[in-house]
Amino acid sequence: MIRPAPSIDALPAATPFIGPERLMREQGRGELVRLGANESAFGPSPIAVAAMRAEMDRVAWYGDPDSLELRDALAIKHGCSPENVLVGAGIDDVMGLAVRGWVAPGGLAVASRGTYPTFEYHVRGYGGRVERVDYRDDGTPDYQALIARAHAVKPAIVYLANPDNPSGAFAPRKQIERFYAALPDDTLFVLDEAYADFVEDEELLAPTFDDRLFRMRTFSKAYGMAGARIGYVLTTLQNIGTLQKIRLQYGVNRNAQIGALACLRDDEFKRRVVTETARGRDEYAALARELELAVLPSRTNFVCIDVGDATRATRIVAELLKRGVWIRKPGAPPLDRCIRASVGTAPMRAAFAQALRDVLVEVPA
Repeated sequence: MIRPAPSIDALPAATPFIGPERLMREQGRGELVRLGANESAFGPSPIAVAAMRAEMDRVAWYGDPDSLELRDALAIKHGCSPENVLVGAGIDDVMGLAVRGWVAPGGLAVASRGTYPTFEYHVRGYGGRVERVDYRDDGTPDYQALIARAHAVKPAIVYLANPDNPSGAFAPRKQIERFYAALPDDTLFVLDEAYADFVEDEELLAPTFDDRLFRMRTFSKAYGMAGARIGYVLTTLQNIGTLQKIRLQYGVNRNAQIGALACLRDDEFKRRVVTETARGRDEYAALARELELAVLPSRTNFVCIDVGDATRATRIVAELLKRGVWIRKPGAPPLDRCIRASVGTAPMRAAFAQALRDVLVEVPA
């Protein structure tokens, strides 16, 4: 019998994300109120759509394996050299490259327990191990505990999302600077900034290029390009050189390159999305107050609502799905007592609000 590599054979079957398409097939539904993946409900920029449509006749061509035009534009955006930018098929792709590049088989990474699950999925898949640090009781990352664990176990990578996924919490620039400075000198800090577009630039870590820092960004959230799968990393020439050895040269969709480049020319569209997202977060907070539930502060395009305990949260998610409303919940304590809903359009938000009111009558505290 042909067997996979022993390290892979030993892994339990795991799927870090079950998509709405599978849920619709299982339930025999044609559509859902789609609030579970933190996609943008507001679509991509019309300028990006037009640019991609205009190039569809050339879809038979591969994209530029260097993504040079896009890297040039991103370098201007971030005040760096194009050589400091590497484009990949979404943050998941460049995250996997970071793990492959720096976590040796049997090596260690440190992350919060229950943070973005694809990170641990990559580490385990490439033969590494993750040391987990619990979130604080208020649902925010425990920065001091992460630092302490890093010094205790000397990991190859410390992973942190800021704004955080799944809580939505945000640590301001000074706090991230202190966190970064306190990590071991031989540990790579992988900073996931997927939701950075919902925060002002001056609140984020300043442009910094150091071999110890690996910053990941995406076009999936505010830019509405999740289905195109395009993201990038900002880091040093030395680190980019490591990634160049292992990246898939033609792994980035050509039309995604075109659309992402066009997105960067449409700041007004992004501002509208960010503004409407903030309005939606406020509506969710008001809904939580109406229902006498607590809400976690969020600087992302989703909100966690504390419903008291994990069992109740699981039941609420299931009952909402029966009503055609798809949301999710964090999987690890203490955040597993929350339900999490992406900010949708106004009609989607209204549908979620009414469904949640109905469900809470059937699933009391």
